[in-house]
Amino acid sequence: MSVPNHENQHAPERRICATDSRNSPSIPFVAGRSAERSPAEGPRAESSVARRPLAGIFSDGILLLLSLSMSIALGACATKPPLIAHDNPARYTVARDIQWAAPDGFALTMDIYTPTSDQPAYPVLMIFHGGGWLLNDNSIMDQAAAYIATNADYVVCNVNYRLLADQENTVTMDQIVEDAFGAVLWAQANISRYRGDPSRLAVTGDSAGGHLSAMIVNSGDKLDSRGYSEDTKAFNPSYLPPGITADQIAADGGIEVQAAILSYGGFDLYRTSLDGYEGWTNPFWLLAGVRPRGLFGDGFDAATHPELYKGVSPLYNIAARHQRAFPPQLLTAGSEDLLVTPASVQEYRRQLEAAGHPTVYWEYEGRNHAFLDSGSSLLLGSSFDQDAPEALDVMIKFLDQTFAQQQAVGRQSHPETLHPTSGPSE
Repeated sequence: MSVPNHENQHAPERRICATDSRNSPSIPFVAGRSAERSPAEGPRAESSVARRPLAGIFSDGILLLLSLSMSIALGACATKPPLIAHDNPARYTVARDIQWAAPDGFALTMDIYTPTSDQPAYPVLMIFHGGGWLLNDNSIMDQAAAYIATNADYVVCNVNYRLLADQENTVTMDQIVEDAFGAVLWAQANISRYRGDPSRLAVTGDSAGGHLSAMIVNSGDKLDSRGYSEDTKAFNPSYLPPGITADQIAADGGIEVQAAILSYGGFDLYRTSLDGYEGWTNPFWLLAGVRPRGLFGDGFDAATHPELYKGVSPLYNIAARHQRAFPPQLLTAGSEDLLVTPASVQEYRRQLEAAGHPTVYWEYEGRNHAFLDSGSSLLLGSSFDQDAPEALDVMIKFLDQTFAQQQAVGRQSHPETLHPTSGPSE
């Protein structure tokens, strides 16, 4: 189905701690994701507030999460003007708050960065932010998106999706996955308007966003117009191209991307939920200003409905390569991360490789969780300017190599498209 343009729809308010990523100290405030933004297509004036970075996944580090909660309440974060090497507006243009869907009247937007280097088309990188599926919006990735747009030739889509606390605390995990799927489908149908090449599209995300990126890779072929249930365990994306159904996309091979980067992602929501994510021991519910409940609503939990939870967990949806060939993937983790441990990321990598899928693992020595987030965290000892560039450079190198290899293979498969005297084809 096509999604109408709801120009006056706004997200409900959520209580969080925010920091102006440009020049203001951290302040607590109440804000909706879109409360002061027009969802109409085209650029708009930058928002004065960007959400405060948070650790993204609930696991064994309960004490760390509680400490993090106090840090947020006290506003223990700081920012400073970006370095020109990290954010050079002369290197890109940005169209902000491009509305790409409105499921149940909830406006979803993305910011789109286009390089100014005058190539006819660019590969696309879609970013899904972290926040434990309960907190933040895409502004937590503003600095990462600007860094990539400054230092590489990619169209960057910094994506908003619904959170569990949205729509009066009724959003379910399958709907969040459907938002991620819909964002990719929208980009594949529309990104050429921003000089993006839909045939060269990568997804990335940190923490909760890493989970969503992994779901796109692993379960992008599990589509069903009936939506997610214990019977289907398949998804009806929040956006579908006009006249096209989820069943038709599934019959055509599903949603496919050409590369993925998963940064300290949560790959086992079944185990995470059994370990207490859905209760008050997870302080993100308190920070989101809503009561804890099941990922699929009241009356559901991982113990009584394990297949529902496994269906939204990338770990349990790794097909053998002869059944579904996953694209090249880079998995990253911080060596000191207690929320998503390097061991858990390495175990996920082992499962991928056992199924025949190519992966690369990179561990960031001495770094904790959320090292890609905008601003800085006193608790985690992280700062975007000090920590993120090295990781982002690794990510850019991986993408450059992956797309160059794929382009070389494509030229070998279609030699008639080669033009040796005209330089690299875009």
